[in-house]
Amino acid sequence: MRSPVLFIAACTVAAAFPSMLLAQAAGGSPPRAAVQEQPVAQADDPVQALVARLDLERYQTAIRDLTQFGDRRQGTDRNRAAIDWIETQLKSYGCTNTERLRYEFTGRQVRNEAGDSAASPRPRAASTGRARRPAKGNRGPTGVNLDPTRQPDPLLREINVQPDTPGAREEVYCTKVGATHPDEMYLVGAHMDGHGYGAAANDDGSGTALVMELARVLNAPDVQTERSVRFILWNNEETGLNGSRAYVEQRKDLQGREDPPGSGRYPEPKWLGMIQHDMMLFDHGMPGPDGVVSPEQRREADVNVEFSGTSKLAAESERLAWLFRAANDRYASDYPAAVGDRMSNTDSQPFQDLVPAISLREHERLAQIGAGWDPQWHQPTDVYATYSDQDFLLGLNAAQTTLAAVAQLAGASIRR
Repeated sequence: MRSPVLFIAACTVAAAFPSMLLAQAAGGSPPRAAVQEQPVAQADDPVQALVARLDLERYQTAIRDLTQFGDRRQGTDRNRAAIDWIETQLKSYGCTNTERLRYEFTGRQVRNEAGDSAASPRPRAASTGRARRPAKGNRGPTGVNLDPTRQPDPLLREINVQPDTPGAREEVYCTKVGATHPDEMYLVGAHMDGHGYGAAANDDGSGTALVMELARVLNAPDVQTERSVRFILWNNEETGLNGSRAYVEQRKDLQGREDPPGSGRYPEPKWLGMIQHDMMLFDHGMPGPDGVVSPEQRREADVNVEFSGTSKLAAESERLAWLFRAANDRYASDYPAAVGDRMSNTDSQPFQDLVPAISLREHERLAQIGAGWDPQWHQPTDVYATYSDQDFLLGLNAAQTTLAAVAQLAGASIRR
C-alpha cells in the first residue's frame, strides 16, 4: 500500500469539467507543473467510496467464469454462449438496458481441414512518415498458436474444438444514462473474443471482467452519474478490430441525436472519450538473453496508460491519459501508472481520430508485447491457473484507475 501521494490539482479541476479538459491547452507536455500534497481520500469522497466497492475476489471470479467458454473464438458456439452469459451478468448488475450491435464477418480466423483461407491479417497502424522505433534489449518468441493439440487440458481442448465460420456477429453493451447530460457519453470497453486454444484469461478475459466490474459498481441503485457511460464488450478484435470498426461505422453519425425528438432519449450520446482495456494481468519484464520471461512479476510492474502519438487527436488523448495517471495516483491501492504514446492494435484504434482515446494495459504493445514480453499471448498457456495473486491484483489496480477517472469525468455521486 502506498503512502499519501502527489495529486495533480489541474487534473482535479479538469475532471469535474471534462469538456474543458479536452478543449484546453496547447502543447503536448504532461501537466505536471502544479502539484500539491493531498490525502489519499476523504471520508466524504464519492470516488473513493465507489473504488472501495471493487473487490479482488469478484474480479478473479469474473475472469474464471469467462474461461468456462474456452478461448471464445469469434464465429463459434462458445463465443455466442459467452455473449449470452455476459448480457445476463450485466442485467443482474442493474444495467438492464442491454443492446446488441449486429454485423457480418465473412473471413475465417483459422484454416480448417478443408483448407479454407484464414482471416485477413490485422491492419497495421497508420503510417505517419516517421521511422518505427526499433525494439530494444532481449527478445522472446511471439506468434499465434494454431495447433489445438498443444493444449494439454483435454476438457479445454474439447471446448475449443469447433472452428469458426463466416456469418452474422453480435456484441453486447449497456449504458448508465446520465442524469443531467444523457446526450454525452464515455465508452468503456474490452474485447471478449480470444484465440490460441487456451482460455483467453488475460487476452482479454482480464479486460472483459474489468469492464463488467465497473458496470456493476456504477449501476448500483444508489449511484448517479451526470453524463452517460457505456460498457461495451467487443467481438472480433482478434481478426482485425472488426467489432469496434463496425460500431464506429454504424453509430458515429448518430451521436447526440434525440430519438424520438422531445423524448430526452439519446440512443448514441456524443462521444467524449473512449477507454479500452486489453491484457491487464501480466507484467513480468523483459525476456532474458535466452528469450525466457521470468515466472515472477517484476518489481517495477505498473498500469500502463497508452494513447496513440500518431492519431489526429494525440494532444487531447494525451491529456486524457494524464488524467488517468492522476486518478491512479490518488485512488489505486498498490501499483503506479505510466503514460505511453504507443497505443496500437486494440479496439480504441478505430476511435482515435474521432474522439480522445486511450488504452489501459500492463505494458506497451509495440515496444514490449511484440518483443516477446508476454509468453502467454495467443498461446495455450493463457489460462486462469497461469496467473498469480499479484497478477490479478495488477488488474484490479487498473480497474481502480479507470473507475476513479470515469467517476470524475462522468460526475458520479452516491445518493444518501
